Amino acid sequence: MPPSDLDSCRNRPPGAQGSPENQRTLNQRTLIFGCGYVGRRVARLAQARGDQVWATTRDRRKAEAIKEAGWRPLIADWNRSPTLRDLPPVDRLLVAVSHDSASRVGRYESQVLGLQRLLDAIAPTTRVVYISTTGVYHQRDGRWVDETSPTRPTRPGGQAHLMAEERVRRWAMHRRATTLRLGGIYGPERVPRIADVRDGRVLASPGGGYLNLIHVADAAAAVMAAWQAMDTNDPESSRVHSHRLFAVADDRPVVRREFYQYIADRLAAPTPRFADGQSKMSVRSNSNKRVWNRRMKRCLLPRLAFPTYRQGLDDVLDRDRRGGSHRGANP
Repeated sequence: MPPSDLDSCRNRPPGAQGSPENQRTLNQRTLIFGCGYVGRRVARLAQARGDQVWATTRDRRKAEAIKEAGWRPLIADWNRSPTLRDLPPVDRLLVAVSHDSASRVGRYESQVLGLQRLLDAIAPTTRVVYISTTGVYHQRDGRWVDETSPTRPTRPGGQAHLMAEERVRRWAMHRRATTLRLGGIYGPERVPRIADVRDGRVLASPGGGYLNLIHVADAAAAVMAAWQAMDTNDPESSRVHSHRLFAVADDRPVVRREFYQYIADRLAAPTPRFADGQSKMSVRSNSNKRVWNRRMKRCLLPRLAFPTYRQGLDDVLDRDRRGGSHRGANP
C-alpha cells in the first residue's frame, strides 16, 4: 500500500475557473528563469492568461527566439551576480534551471549557490515555484514514496536538488514558495530513447524497475496551479505553511520493460532488448521506487490531462505520425 498522506490541504482545487479569487490572479508579472522544455510551456500558459512574461537566457542569440514568442527576453546567469541586478519586479517566478554539464561551474556552485543568488535578488513578495526532481529519492526496492518519505540521494543531481530545496524552504520562512519534485518529463519532441526502440538497439537500462513519469503539459499545469494556490486569498489557504512540497508524477508508475514495449507495439518495432547487468547502464536506472501523487491530486491537479503513460504516448506518437520529431531523454 502507498504511504499515508499527512497533508491537510482542502480537497478542492484552488481558484475554480471563473471564480472571484481566480479573477484576482490574472494579469500577473511572470518571470521564467530557465526557459527550457517545461519553462516554455509555462510561459505560453502564462501568456495565454494575460500575464506579462519575461524569460531568461544566457545566450543573446536565443533572446531573439524568446522575443519572437511574445515574451520579454532577459540575459541572466545566476552564476554571475551582476546579471541579476536588473531583474524586473515580478509577482511570480518559475525556477527551472538544468545543470549545464559542459559548464566549468560545478553542480553545487550552480544549482545551490546560484539559486541562492537569485533568491537574494528578488522581491520578498514574489511567489516562487522551484522545479526539483523525484531523483532526490534513493529507494531501490520498488516501494511507494511521497513527500514524507526519507531522501538520501546518491547521485550528484539529486543531492544538488535536495540542497537547493532547503535553500527555497529557508527563503520561504516568511514568504510563499512551492517546490515541485517532477518525475521523468516527456511529451512532444521528447520521448525517451524512441530512436533506439525504433531501430532495435539495445537499451542501456535494465528491463525492471519503475519509471515515474509526467507529461510536460501536466507538469506545466502543476506550476500554474501552484502559483494560483499561493495567490489566492481564500481564508483556508492562509493556514497553509509558507513552503509547500509536491511530488508530481502521473497516476501509474510503470515498469521500464512495459513502457518500452508499448512504444515498440505502437511503432511495429522489434521487442525491446535491455542491457541488464551490463556496466554501460545509466546510474539513473538504478533507482526503483513508485511515486504516490495523492497530495498533488488533492491540492493542485485533481485530474491530469495524461493520467498514465499510455494516454501520453498515444498523444505524442500520433503527433509524430503527423510529422513531429523526438529527442531522447533517459528515464
